[in-house]
Amino acid sequence: MDRIIILDFGSQFTQLIARRVREVGVYTEILPANAPFHEIKAHNPKGIILSGGPHSVFDSQAPQCDRAVLNLGVPLLGVCYGMQWLAQNLGGKVSPAKVREYGLTPIQILESSSPLFAQVKKSPLNTWMSHGDEVDQLPDGFKIVAKSESGSLASMENRSKNIYALQFHPEVSHTEEGAKLLNAFIEICNPKKEWNLKNFAQEKISEIQKQVGTTAHAICALSGGVDSTVAATLVEKAIPGRLHCLYIDSGLQRKNESQEVMKSFENSGLKVSLIDAQKDFLTALSGLTDPEQKRKAIGKTFIEIFQREEKRLAKEVGEKTLDWLVQGTLYPDVIESMPPPGRGGFSATIKSHHNVGGLPENMKLSLIEPLRELFKDEVRKLGKELGVSSEILGRHPFPGPGLAVRCLGEVTKEKLDILREADSIYISEIRAAKLYDQIWQAGTILIPISTVGVMGDGRTYEYPVALRAVVSQDGMTADWFRFPHEVLAKISNRIVNEVRGVNRVVYDISTKPPATIEWE
Repeated sequence: MDRIIILDFGSQFTQLIARRVREVGVYTEILPANAPFHEIKAHNPKGIILSGGPHSVFDSQAPQCDRAVLNLGVPLLGVCYGMQWLAQNLGGKVSPAKVREYGLTPIQILESSSPLFAQVKKSPLNTWMSHGDEVDQLPDGFKIVAKSESGSLASMENRSKNIYALQFHPEVSHTEEGAKLLNAFIEICNPKKEWNLKNFAQEKISEIQKQVGTTAHAICALSGGVDSTVAATLVEKAIPGRLHCLYIDSGLQRKNESQEVMKSFENSGLKVSLIDAQKDFLTALSGLTDPEQKRKAIGKTFIEIFQREEKRLAKEVGEKTLDWLVQGTLYPDVIESMPPPGRGGFSATIKSHHNVGGLPENMKLSLIEPLRELFKDEVRKLGKELGVSSEILGRHPFPGPGLAVRCLGEVTKEKLDILREADSIYISEIRAAKLYDQIWQAGTILIPISTVGVMGDGRTYEYPVALRAVVSQDGMTADWFRFPHEVLAKISNRIVNEVRGVNRVVYDISTKPPATIEWE
């Protein structure tokens, strides 16, 4: 297929660029910025996008790509760091910004005839900036297309060479008309639009069949959520009858979740065994307060249980071993867990995910991660193609480590029980108000401090809980959900009155970035 290559300088938003390109039916692949030129050229790209990144071009370890891409003869688009790299390598000048720009920043379009801005009809245009350097001298042959209110260069282009650059991030939803800007670049590249999720499913099924062969068996942990269920359904279609699914009751689930999840699998076509491992996880988490240690302990415990269950299942199916482990890893999990600079990557680590960072070195199972390149909304669309029930596809995302990352500090059964009760009230009231489907993800967080309250005629010192609800398309960026005040009031009143151990409720109105969706 025709494709557009994205060279990744380490931006947390690089996969959003890929998602936007794929949305219009164009196949795209992401390569490290320092990929060998012969590898880039071998893809025969119709265009190249240079991503943003957390570095300055002045850093001694600033990521570089082969300058030969400048002479490949295909359209180029630089985004944020990618724009600064282009300017520096084409003879322009980059300097520390007089005014650093982070977050929403209006820009004035000065060159309305630019092919990149041809479909954009408004100026000023709100954009999402994230930079401390700026281009203050254009390379030869370039012209200014847009500037920010501070006077910083926001866009430049050289039409004769088909090189375009944006200082802001068109891929994030906060940038107005961002999709139009990327679509304009795609039209400049003029690729065939041949990519879709139906083809992706067929290719993945074929790939899994080649991976696993005709006799090996696989094991999969199901959470009841979208990711693991779609991954398992895809693998079951590839190797029917040889996938063995486990639902592991870790004690970190929400109220009555185990019973509800097992019921949802009754007509799924998947073979699912329920494993009670609550003691294993509470023991592994005992005494741990650091979020990274908690995530890794959970990941390690999952694998130990897999290995234990593998031996049991192997006897049942008459196989010496089960060779493969299926995981519902998505790309946001991967990008947020990428190694930091100096350890094999350009990205800054945000947090480890149990699917990504918690696998012990002695794990004997090989991984199948069929959804690793996809975002949540793409997984839902794929699930629909595969016939997964709408009940499962409509569920909010839930963190792999479960309530362990919503129970801040040390995890205990007492704190988990309090959290479960508060969360049950929260979600039930969201559903009662018919707001559930408007929210991307909602959850309750237990804060491990005592706050003073007054109940009856006496003082209380009990936990506060925080409510979190966000809207998002892909989980990489998110905005807080605007609840009607009367709904929040009812939720708060019910939690404080009905949940012993809680005397205060707060609502988190942070966006992502700068915050993450989960607190740990």
